[in-house]
Amino acid sequence: MPNQFLLYGANGYTGRLIAQLAASYHLQPVLAGRNEKAIQQLAEELQLAYRVIDLHDTAQLQQCLTGIDLVLHAAGPFQLTGKAMMEACIATRTHYIDITGEITVFEMAKQFNEKAIEAGIMLMPGAGFDVVPTDCMALFLKNKLPDATMLQLAFASRGGGLSHGTAATMVLGLGEGGAIRHEGKIIQKPLGHRGMWVDFSPLEGETKKLFVMTIPWGDVSTAFFTTGIPNIETYTSVPRKAYLLLKLQGAFNWLLKTSIVRNFANRKISKLPPGPADEARAKSSSLVWGRVQNSQGKTATAYLQVKDGYTLTAHSSLLIAGKILAGNFKPGYQTPAAAYGEDLVLEIPDTKRTQTIYGEGSFIIR
Repeated sequence: MPNQFLLYGANGYTGRLIAQLAASYHLQPVLAGRNEKAIQQLAEELQLAYRVIDLHDTAQLQQCLTGIDLVLHAAGPFQLTGKAMMEACIATRTHYIDITGEITVFEMAKQFNEKAIEAGIMLMPGAGFDVVPTDCMALFLKNKLPDATMLQLAFASRGGGLSHGTAATMVLGLGEGGAIRHEGKIIQKPLGHRGMWVDFSPLEGETKKLFVMTIPWGDVSTAFFTTGIPNIETYTSVPRKAYLLLKLQGAFNWLLKTSIVRNFANRKISKLPPGPADEARAKSSSLVWGRVQNSQGKTATAYLQVKDGYTLTAHSSLLIAGKILAGNFKPGYQTPAAAYGEDLVLEIPDTKRTQTIYGEGSFIIR
């Protein structure tokens, strides 16, 4: 069927949201995952077909993908699950998209570019909140200031919470530090090595500045592919007190990497709700800020206001899935804005983008 695709990890928090929303995009997912009971229950609830698949069983995985045009991979952490699914998609000539924000996954996917081109398929990690809004922001600003040499991106969430999958990915990153792109290369930096205040008042309903700190967001990888801007930093909002405490992290990184600490954190996560309740998501939203600068000191700044990260991920991944199934794709490794343009995010309901603000200034990426 032309509107059918495989949704792996359908019983996870975000996977379930995608499955529930798919019909509104005239798409019909085949639900898939390892947990037969959970997958079967969801399939019966939504009256959809399902398959039980173990990613570690290569033969079974490839057999299940045979005849499938597209996989929407929603089972993270993707640094543990992405490679097996990408390899299977290449072997079966199946398009691949996922909802990761992990730099290592983007960089890994780039290594499969030639094989994907030969197979005639598209590989697009980051078809969700990581990194659709920020990738579109990066290209929008690049087009406003074509000779930009520096890019900063920041996002803030109003309300909501974390899913188990997001929290588990964060646990894998405990003690690992951060990253930026400097002169075209990804280099390691301490998590929160820089902090600053961002004025979000140009957005409707926003009247205050928020403190943000550097994190290893996926755009450190993807925005360079999309724009070619050689210096990139990515930020998220945090309480300033938390940022100051992070300055002590260097002394404890060794401890945070131990299995004792990570297993303890995962046990705590397992006792929490799967993710934000529908009511909390409905009251939540996300803010995105971006700024570029050229070598002469000219700057361009813009803002986005979008749905909460989980709801946006469901919309954006289905939007992209629909485009691919309709034959609108570019073979090989792609990023959302590189494949579909700076206005892709505007196709998602409740998205607002401000006009560009030009200025003179300086910001330094070290």
